[in-house]
Amino acid sequence: MSGLSETERAGCTKLLQSLSKDDVFSLSDTVTNKLIVVENVTEAIGAIITFTENAEEFLKRKKVHRDLIFKYLANEGVVMPPNSEKNKLVKRTLELWSSGKVGTGSGLELVLGQQFCQWFFPLLNSQNPSLGQPPQDWGPKHFWPDAKLCLLSRAGSEQMEEFLGAELVSLRLLALTRDEQVLLSPNLEPQGLRTLASPHGLVLVAVAGTIHRDGACLGVFEQIFGLIRSPLENNSWKIKFVNLKIRGQDSLAGAETAAPTLTYNSTELQLLFS
Repeated sequence: MSGLSETERAGCTKLLQSLSKDDVFSLSDTVTNKLIVVENVTEAIGAIITFTENAEEFLKRKKVHRDLIFKYLANEGVVMPPNSEKNKLVKRTLELWSSGKVGTGSGLELVLGQQFCQWFFPLLNSQNPSLGQPPQDWGPKHFWPDAKLCLLSRAGSEQMEEFLGAELVSLRLLALTRDEQVLLSPNLEPQGLRTLASPHGLVLVAVAGTIHRDGACLGVFEQIFGLIRSPLENNSWKIKFVNLKIRGQDSLAGAETAAPTLTYNSTELQLLFS
């Protein structure tokens, strides 16, 4: 039914999530000729996406106003002159969608991902005595009380460990750097870092990188963090879950470890929102 590509569907959904509830319902009625009864905003957005023939038709609708498209583009890292007319913004959005370079979090979300990694990894690495630095303030306070850690390591054999609760998660990650004396070096270039935000406040930061000990590269890692703001603590971000996958040098079969890239795609990451 829908004539939209996957990239266009994702873009249209993002724009619709910025509209007021009334506007979404009204647009759903218009697009479906009131043939579909929707119960909530999620169903309304689904109906609009399904019955939209093409992206240009969607972007030109009255309810999808100029400022909305302008903000969307800014969020995707596309800077347009503030006085751009709507048809210029529509054209630029269609170009962006057809290029497929969307949802890599190139805008504000990527900045959040980078800032988080630039805070988290130096903090964790500072616990490693081989660095000869005073350890920074690590502890369970950076995690939600029901935080969860899944640690999958592949070095020869495969090992899976799970930890529940801020205290245990914090201690297991601490053991990596303090006791096992490893250093995690994230690749903060676009191919090594991806950030996705759900409309419900959960932000996923996925990052790839290399693992070192005493100057030697031991292998690569991929780590996904689920972050949620804590309204009680100045709206600071706290970690809800961590999935850490470590592959030792021997299981890489000579793969490039200089700048590891993420193997997760956006669809796989979005499954973590459910």
